[in-house]
Amino acid sequence: MSEALATYLQDHLAGSVHAVGLLEFMRDEHPREPLGQFASDLLIEIESDRDVLRRLAERVGSGSSGSKEMGAWFGERLSRVKLHHHTDDGLGTFEALEFLELGIGGKLALWRALGAAVPTDNRLQGIDFEHLAARAKLQQSQVEERRLEAAQAALSPSKARKPLLSRWQSTSTLVLMVLATAVFLTGPSPKRRRRK
Repeated sequence: MSEALATYLQDHLAGSVHAVGLLEFMRDEHPREPLGQFASDLLIEIESDRDVLRRLAERVGSGSSGSKEMGAWFGERLSRVKLHHHTDDGLGTFEALEFLELGIGGKLALWRALGAAVPTDNRLQGIDFEHLAARAKLQQSQVEERRLEAAQAALSPSKARKPLLSRWQSTSTLVLMVLATAVFLTGPSPKRRRRK
């Protein structure tokens, strides 16, 4: 269980890097708008959740995976380029909120899974996973509300997009999907593997 748990925590820590970066970007891109304030407030909670996850990873003895976090950081920086290309039509904001909601859904699943594993692993004891799961559900519903608002603006048929921009969207989305898959499917780092 120890190795599987360490890998699982590292994967979610890497995902949190992307979520924090997206929220910082939204906060900075919309400083005097409701979306910027929402991103700023949510960022505080997401960073708090990440701190809980880091402490858990240290307790388990794995810490974070530098390679996974670097991959997530790189993917997030690449997504910023994509978001800058969609400031006029709102598609970048819509997609950022959608990615964020998916990530929070993964975090909700994480807290529930760890809560279920508490009886079999005493390193997980002493953490209120029910509270963390309830907070993730609230975060998810708040992001969903803003995502649907952004969908109205971004997916409106009156928004004409240039063909070049559409090719950029397809290419950058594919690159982001490949990077995200690589980050989360990467196994434990070589130095963590034990020789028998």
